[in-house]
Amino acid sequence: MTHRTTSFAAALAILLAIPVAVPAQDQAIKAIPFEPGDQSYVLLLKGPPDTRSFRSGLVTLAPGKSIGVHNSGVNEEMLVPLEGEGELRFPNRTVRIAPGMVTYAPAHSEHDVINTGTTRLRYIFITAKAE
Repeated sequence: MTHRTTSFAAALAILLAIPVAVPAQDQAIKAIPFEPGDQSYVLLLKGPPDTRSFRSGLVTLAPGKSIGVHNSGVNEEMLVPLEGEGELRFPNRTVRIAPGMVTYAPAHSEHDVINTGTTRLRYIFITAKAE
């Protein structure tokens, strides 16, 4: 199984809310249960040694809250909204986010996620090194 295939399989399993089997190069396969609870930030895949550079997590934002402007550096980032409504804001544009959509933030881009709805916003983020 290639690194890209492994990353895709892990991302798909997370999106489907099922345990993730992560075959590492020199480790046995292990399951990572998806138990979000009420926490505002749950890191699901932490990068090395579980993966080469791939990381993911579940974020929950209350109405009107944001994660704060940040730059993912060499990592590109994908957001998969699960519930609620919000915006992915860049300095020069804003992208609406809602369930059924996938949004992307390129490496080295300054961005923020804001809950613009009246209910909580929950989304999965997935990052990987672009370079």
